[in-house]
Amino acid sequence: MTTKRKIYFASDQHFGAPNIEQSKIREQKFVGWLDSIKKDAEVIFLLGDLFDFWFEYEKVVPKGFVRVLGKLAELRDGGIQIYFFVGNHDLWMKDYFETELNIPIYHKPTEFKFNNKTFLIGHGDGLGPGDKGYKRMKKVFTNPFSKWLYKWLHPDIGVKLAQYLSVKNKLISGKEDVKFLGEEHEWLVHYCKRKLTKKHYDFFIFGHRHLPMDIQLSENSKYINTGDWISHFTYGIFDGDQMVLKSY
Repeated sequence: MTTKRKIYFASDQHFGAPNIEQSKIREQKFVGWLDSIKKDAEVIFLLGDLFDFWFEYEKVVPKGFVRVLGKLAELRDGGIQIYFFVGNHDLWMKDYFETELNIPIYHKPTEFKFNNKTFLIGHGDGLGPGDKGYKRMKKVFTNPFSKWLYKWLHPDIGVKLAQYLSVKNKLISGKEDVKFLGEEHEWLVHYCKRKLTKKHYDFFIFGHRHLPMDIQLSENSKYINTGDWISHFTYGIFDGDQMVLKSY
């Protein structure tokens, strides 16, 4: 890392939900945050569910989100490295970010190293014990044949149907997703502790839970959940030594 530069982490903006009007207010706030950190950001990690729904047809991408996409393009063109991790709501991300914005896309937790600190970073869905129903559903949604079938729906129908089901199903996030379950019942904590038995990581950084969390796993290892941009407006920041959560 360059001296006096920082690494930022944010997740679960769910732009597009629950409707265009309310989403636009949150989008403008997020763009304001992006603008405020460009003075010292060296890297920005977006940890999934930036959109409440995203599907890339061969020649079509969902309408809207021009403010946030424009700001990301500006930051990337300005030399700030940005990494995007696909979430469970935008898991049909293809190559639009890579070709149009020069932002790499990741579909699984990935290891990074900054200033001799080792990070395991991802969205967080489908990890750890339990949630077998979702894990089965994810296999269906990510199956190439399923995606091939879905793309034959006209975009006006496919996007509208998916947006309706996404909001109707959980209203962005179900009530069970925004309650702290206790450290012993947090499945991402179980996942992190299991990973620590095989290799040391200084920081595990995930989203998905919609709860800002900072949990000490061992003497020199932490699990950080970045919360969301629906009710908490929280983000993580690494200054080269310490990792902390802040709110905007």
